[in-house]
Formats: sequence, C-alpha cells, structure tokens
Amino acid sequence: MPHRQLAEWLGRNWARFSYARHVEPIWLERTETHIGVADWPAAFGELRIVQLSDLHCGNQIPASYFEEVLTATREATPDLIALTGDFIHKGFRHLDQVRQLVSRMQAPLGVYAVLGNHDFSVRNALGWRRHPKLHLAVSEALSTAGATVLRNAHVPIQRNGESIYLCGLDDLWSRECDPEKGLAGLPSNVPCVVLAHNPQTIHLLKMHRCDLMLSGHTHGGQIDWPGLGRITLGRNARRFAAGLYREDGHWLYVSRGVGFGLRFRFRVRPEVALLTLSGIE
Repeated sequence: MPHRQLAEWLGRNWARFSYARHVEPIWLERTETHIGVADWPAAFGELRIVQLSDLHCGNQIPASYFEEVLTATREATPDLIALTGDFIHKGFRHLDQVRQLVSRMQAPLGVYAVLGNHDFSVRNALGWRRHPKLHLAVSEALSTAGATVLRNAHVPIQRNGESIYLCGLDDLWSRECDPEKGLAGLPSNVPCVVLAHNPQTIHLLKMHRCDLMLSGHTHGGQIDWPGLGRITLGRNARRFAAGLYREDGHWLYVSRGVGFGLRFRFRVRPEVALLTLSGIE
C-alpha cells in the first residue's frame, strides 16, 4: 500500500476509533415504533411504552449520561415503562445506583422489570453464576424503587374496565426462564406483551399468545464496522441484533440498550425506545 493511502487509511480508522470511544457510547437516540395488535381494547386507544434495556450500572458510565436517559424517558410521556434487564454490570457494588435511578422513573400504568443475565451473574449460555444471590439483591433493589419485577409471572394492565396482559420471563441463560409458568392461564382473546431479556426467548413462545416481546441483551452488537458488520455477535445473535422483527407470528423488538460494559459503539447508538401499540386498522 502506497504511503499516502496508508496514511489515509490510518487517519480514517483512527477517527472512527476516537468517535466510537468518546462520542457514540453516550450519544442517546430516542426511537419510535408503531405496532398494530389484534383484539386491542378500545379503552386503551394508543398505549405508549418506553423500553429501557441494559443499563449496566457501574463506574464506566457517567452519571450525567443517566440524567439524559431519565430526561428522554420523561419527554416520551409513556403510559408504561418496561425495563428489560442487565441493570448491573457486575457484582453488588452498584445496587444503590440502580435503586436511585429506577426510583425516578414514573408512568401512569407503572414501571415493570425483568432480570438479565448480568443480574443473575451469568456471562454465557452455560449458566454458571459467580454470585448466586445477586439476582435476589437486584430484584429487591428494583422493588424498593417502585418497579414491579416479573419473574415468570404476568399481571393485567387495566384502563377504563378493559385489560391487556404483561408477562415477564427470567433470563434465558439463567436456566430459570419458564414461559409455561409465566403465561399459564392467559385467555387467547386478550393481547399480551412479554418482557424477556434475551431475544432468543421468542423461540419458546410458539404455542402461546404473544403480540409483542420486548428484549435487549445484544446491545445491537455495539459495533457495525464497515465491510465487517456486527463483529461482536455470533450468527444466532445477529439474526435478532436490533430493531423490529416478525418471528413465528410474534412481533419482537430488540433494544440496542442504554449502557455498556466496554465503552465502544460504532453505528449502533444507545436508545430509549418508544413503542406505541394500538388496534389494527
């Protein structure tokens, strides 16, 4: 490679690296998605759900950035807030940060949460836990902050005498994910929204009604490098990297997440996702 071309290549990629390290990890984007749902109760009109995922509370994320997240959430004027896991990056040290952050989130129909693999202290699909009781501490912190933690359970969301259901499932890698328990007894003619940290959970819902599943976990790969794509994700994860998908008759939305472990994002900005649900026209 001639010297000039080499210099241009080095300069271009150094600029990309600097941007990916210093700018994009805390350059928050608010996305908006509209989804039509069958059997939608007239009393709900449009339901605005803000989804926040993968906060990864820890020393690596500036407190000022979380203030931006809270502001963007408020400005979206959600009816309901859905938190889809990985509140802690690692260990017990930042539970107070989680508690304080979530306590400042409010919505008329409530704040609901499910746990992610980091909350279970699980780093891979093998399910080994470094801190076996971390998930209990995270769950308690969320509950004392005012969030309803759904662990393989469902609750009715009601408005003017009509209902939809919200179901939360434990993380897939934790080995405690139980859709049969979480979705047991739900009527087939009432809409159901499922919260599950890992998007691969969608494959366990084939026999159940799920109008929309909200997930995170992938961070969108954090890197979408020109010519190489989402280099941090394996083949299965790339299939549901980020955004809206249709799978086995279910809608699936995968958030790019708010936080990070490694401070590096390129063409995969963090997001506050606003999902508006209404009847099918």
